[in-house]
Amino acid sequence: MPAHTNLSRLPDAHCADSFEPADEQEVYDAHKEHLIHEMLTQLGEDPEREGLKRTPLRVAKALDFLTSGYGISAEETIKKALFEEDVREMVVVRGIEFYSLCEHHMLPFFGQAHVGYLPNGKVVGLSKVARVVDVFARRLQVQERLTSQIADALMEHLGAHGVAVVMEASHTCMMMRGVQKQNSTTISSAMRGTFESDARTRAEFMGFLNR
Repeated sequence: MPAHTNLSRLPDAHCADSFEPADEQEVYDAHKEHLIHEMLTQLGEDPEREGLKRTPLRVAKALDFLTSGYGISAEETIKKALFEEDVREMVVVRGIEFYSLCEHHMLPFFGQAHVGYLPNGKVVGLSKVARVVDVFARRLQVQERLTSQIADALMEHLGAHGVAVVMEASHTCMMMRGVQKQNSTTISSAMRGTFESDARTRAEFMGFLNR
């Protein structure tokens, strides 16, 4: 992998091996690696010891991947697989795994997203629903904003009658530090269009999630 490769341009670079140094001389991002080297020193570690020598490179690559959503457009993601279809029934994609970084502590939060929409003459490829979740999850986030961003993007670019998003996540900033509550989860929802205005539509969507 050449120096300064941007992982946001490599959507399939998700395997652990992708973040390993190609060789002992590889420099991925000299500035980021220097900053991480300094952070390790400030933590009281020796960045030159065997186990940490290539850690700055690995961390730089991992952070680029985990924040690659900044370089991806939800609009372009959706437009790649938007089809004219006379479908009126609700479409629900459940159990979309996501991982994000809390913007307050840069610690991970992770869980599942459930997305539903009411088509208005157009449907989108199902994988693109999951990709839209990743577009916004792979940024520094708070769960509440993440939920709303997914709903707003789908509502706007699908032209749907309505969109519903429910997210359930575990936050390591609550589990590993602070109150240290390992079993706590946070649920957030965003309802747009018919899902917001029609209680029956909203109840139908929630019923799918409880099956």
